[in-house]
Amino acid sequence: MALRINDQVPNFTAETDQGNIVFHDWIGEGWAILFSHPKDFTPVCTTEFGAVAQLASEWAKRGTKVIGVSVDGVESHKKWKADIEGFARATADFPIIADEDLAVSKAFDMLPAEAYLPDGRTAAHTATVRSVFIVGPDKKLKLSMTYPMSVGRNFAEVLRALDALQLTFNEPLATPANWTVGQDVIVALTLNDDQAREKYGAIDIKLPYLRTTKSHQ
Repeated sequence: MALRINDQVPNFTAETDQGNIVFHDWIGEGWAILFSHPKDFTPVCTTEFGAVAQLASEWAKRGTKVIGVSVDGVESHKKWKADIEGFARATADFPIIADEDLAVSKAFDMLPAEAYLPDGRTAAHTATVRSVFIVGPDKKLKLSMTYPMSVGRNFAEVLRALDALQLTFNEPLATPANWTVGQDVIVALTLNDDQAREKYGAIDIKLPYLRTTKSHQ
């Protein structure tokens, strides 16, 4: 069954290079990002893991935990991390799930139920395990993105999306196209003009259905 926005994300127990976790317990009360990879020791994924490692202070600033998934084992993950850290010149202190039985990949609908790892497999056999999932403190899926193997993920965009999600979480607000922190935000139509002014101060009515206000983030 497809995992959709605002669905509760699957809870699971998994082995990682930092020990066993229960996913919902590991998330705790904050935000989390799960990013998946089809195989260890692959070129694009190495650059992506490196990018995540370099952004450690940014994730911490946002109260967000990050965790990788790759369909190889723990010992492979540990060896791969040495390459990642050498390439990125940053410590990869986040865990990587060992999804050798594909349970996590299937639970998050990245692979069909009948998928398996053949002998002599390549990354192409699990090419669809190339996704980013942002999970809120309520353990619900807030955003997902899936990439082909040939396109490296833009983690600056993941950060931007995370900022927007945190700003609008449980608030009648939205962000416009290309929004970045500090720019004006959109007031939801659940508030009339008077309610919007009472809650957010001055509003700019660009169209009857498009009203903006200053961001206080």
